[in-house]
Amino acid sequence: MPSPAPPARQARLTLTPRTSLAGLLDGAWWPYSRDLAAELPPVVEELRRRWGRVTRITANPGPWPVAPYKVSVGAYAVHVGWFTDQDPDTMILHSHSLGRCDLLVVPPETEPASAARLMAAASAPGNLHTTDALMSGEMSGENATGRRRREARAGEDAGETEDGASLRPRPRPVVGARMIFLPRSARR
Repeated sequence: MPSPAPPARQARLTLTPRTSLAGLLDGAWWPYSRDLAAELPPVVEELRRRWGRVTRITANPGPWPVAPYKVSVGAYAVHVGWFTDQDPDTMILHSHSLGRCDLLVVPPETEPASAARLMAAASAPGNLHTTDALMSGEMSGENATGRRRREARAGEDAGETEDGASLRPRPRPVVGARMIFLPRSARR
């Protein structure tokens, strides 16, 4: 007699309450591991109740050792788009019925108390913290995941040249900004 399949774990997911206070994030997800194929189905099922059927997600491949292009969720597959310029701590889930859901992805190795604080902050109505601010601990002055130390070490290596020029990368342009055509008469 075959052994029964292990019960599916419930997704560690917090979502912002339905309110008129829109924030930068729609909630947070704390996966148990870095196996996206195993971790994504419970999240998609949970979000289906609130947002409708999730058809596509976008993520940064950095935190995920295996980067599948499709993940089976019940009777259908969710398409996965991998973007290296997307924040590694953000996952965007797309639904035909309600648009998109931006989630903070708390690393699986995060301590439970820190994960609870991050999830509460990300799902607070009207949250204006970016994922970078939340993960670096700027929201509370704490170092929740060690990311601040990693970035500080990287910053020490990227100081200045002998002539005083900065080696730090320039800010990236805003992605998705619209370009407005100006007639020649309006140009200077």
